[in-house]
Amino acid sequence: MTDSDRPRVWVPRRVVATPPSYDHPHGRRIMARIEALGIEVERLRSARLTGVRGDSDRETYARAKNTMAIVVSPPSRRRLQPIAPSADWRFDLAEGCPAHCQYCYLAGSLSGPPVTRVYADLDDILDGLTEYAGQGTVTSRRAARRDEGTTFEASCYTDPLALEHLTGSWRRAVQHFGAWDAPVQLRWTTKFDDVDTFVGLDHHRRTRVRFSVNCLPVTTRFEGGTSRLEARLAALRRLALDGYPVGLTIAPIMPVDDWRSAYTNLLTAVAAAVHGVPALDLTAELITHRFTPGSKDVLLSWYPRTHLEMNEQTRTPKHGKFGALKYVYPAPLMADLRTWFASEIPRHLPTCRILYWT
Repeated sequence: MTDSDRPRVWVPRRVVATPPSYDHPHGRRIMARIEALGIEVERLRSARLTGVRGDSDRETYARAKNTMAIVVSPPSRRRLQPIAPSADWRFDLAEGCPAHCQYCYLAGSLSGPPVTRVYADLDDILDGLTEYAGQGTVTSRRAARRDEGTTFEASCYTDPLALEHLTGSWRRAVQHFGAWDAPVQLRWTTKFDDVDTFVGLDHHRRTRVRFSVNCLPVTTRFEGGTSRLEARLAALRRLALDGYPVGLTIAPIMPVDDWRSAYTNLLTAVAAAVHGVPALDLTAELITHRFTPGSKDVLLSWYPRTHLEMNEQTRTPKHGKFGALKYVYPAPLMADLRTWFASEIPRHLPTCRILYWT
């Protein structure tokens, strides 16, 4: 195996742990994993993170992106919320991501420096999911997706495979759902490829792993610190052969130059990756690029030289469910993109189910 073939893994330069995290068995398991890698775990005096801010936005960003904090999840995270259109419920095992995607949606979702926080109270989080089974309204009440059961999304605020080698959290979640004899499904998505520890688990097809993919002009320009597209597709194939339901999160869709050819190449590569997989269960979720005024400001402070298109004058303003303003592509362009994907995905991937477009 050459270096380019090895899974990309993140090694934080600084790891800190809050005092309450020592009270949880999983918190101590994480610390043991970190220390086994030769990384010192710094015990903080309180739950407040210090030493992250630098003299400039760029320095703060760099420090935060190289810091992992072992913490206990806040009470608000334990009260699950619907996460349309992906799943009935969202639950979190971490927040923050070590990748450097220049369109990062976390820029508009999380406040403060982008430190990666991993939750020590995993066992309590998983035990708390039971009361939500059978209560969903986003997917489990829809005829087209009722077969998935009550769905739980576990990657809204992070990338599981970016952290799994450090925490072991999502492996335990897969085992938890595999042993949960009920119509439920765990869902998460990733831009990484280190799936070794997931092959061979008793998942009982209750976990759908989706790989976030894009055409090469987007992947190579805007997705720093992630696994190569070819590696992600190889990992998708490996999990599909192990019986996992798998998926594509094609996001964020952008009308780059000659976008039809670029996305045709992507779909061709996916078709090759899943060729010959028996009993393939493949879905696609299609998400176009959008931004908010706040996320644009944050992203430009993180990536001041970015060539990511965020021009309000060429976009259409749209207000969300709670009045939040975001900028999306104009309706004619959105219709053109949607029509193309709706026809080309079935042509390249006949058994793939398109779950939603947004």
